[in-house]
Amino acid sequence: MRWYTGRRFLSLDILGMSQRHRVAVLGGGSFGTALANIVADNDHDVVLWVRNAGRAAEINTAHTNNDYLPDYPLNPALRADTDLVRSVAGATVVFMAVPSKSCREVARAVSPHLGKDCILLSTTKGIEASGFRLMSQVLAEEIPQVRLGAMSGPNLAREIAAKQLTATVVASADAELIQVVQQLLHCGYFRVYASADMYGVELGGALKNVYALMAGMAAALGIGQNTISMLITRALAEMSRFAVRKGADPLTFLGLAGVGDLIVTCMSPLSRNYQVGYALGKGRALDEILTELGQVAEGVNTLYLLKEEAEQLGVRMPLVNGLYEILHNGRDIATVVGSLMWAEQNRDVEFTLK
Repeated sequence: MRWYTGRRFLSLDILGMSQRHRVAVLGGGSFGTALANIVADNDHDVVLWVRNAGRAAEINTAHTNNDYLPDYPLNPALRADTDLVRSVAGATVVFMAVPSKSCREVARAVSPHLGKDCILLSTTKGIEASGFRLMSQVLAEEIPQVRLGAMSGPNLAREIAAKQLTATVVASADAELIQVVQQLLHCGYFRVYASADMYGVELGGALKNVYALMAGMAAALGIGQNTISMLITRALAEMSRFAVRKGADPLTFLGLAGVGDLIVTCMSPLSRNYQVGYALGKGRALDEILTELGQVAEGVNTLYLLKEEAEQLGVRMPLVNGLYEILHNGRDIATVVGSLMWAEQNRDVEFTLK
């Protein structure tokens, strides 16, 4: 593989990054498919595990995944398989891209088939109800022998599939793991940054889905851009406040996995959680919306868990509480937003560098 630097083409061999990996991506939704396609474009051996036999056949023959990424052609070298064990056989790197509700089940099934040198990346932006566990924590419990990392950022799958410029963050205490993932995914339109704050990176990816629901509602009701901006920045304050209480680095939330992901999820119609919020703002029923969407909107489940955890920790989260009132008690979104104007006037930025 080569790319142009402005003066000459550089190859992976020149950069010392020529190792070819055997990769498995578990989960054939929009993001898993887009991720696997990057790996295939970068000339690594990659298998995409999917549950649906018809979808696997479509990927292998037509090189498309129209249920999740319609109109985006896939690399012919990308193979799909419905057999989980066969998919991970010999894999040196595995990306977990299944919905949060399936993460533990899949992890438990795959654990006996992954060696201690295998790199396992969590990409799912969700929280398990039992014990408020992030997906990396679930994976650590079920597959303790692997080298573990997490990936998050402003990564709308359709934009990645369209090869629009995108960046993400890979977090791990294992520096070599980060380098391997950078080698696998870095290309002309996808850049991979590093972080040592795995918990903060992953927590930011899970929490921002909640606020995207409110942003979608606000957009549906025609609330002004000044108000939207206020909601997003106060959401960032809430996320940071909660994250610090849970042990994350507040500075993580100033990067791609924090404010970057929050902005795109709260502003783009491509965001599933934004879509759900927008439909709710138009007066549609939640069950109907989720059925029509046909994909998981993690923010709905995360909202309940986040409210409960914040109350137990004593963390002030007015937006989360307000959104809960909207979804469960029929409170009007304009009233919830308006209540912010009469709340206690605290500091704008709660965490500063001394």
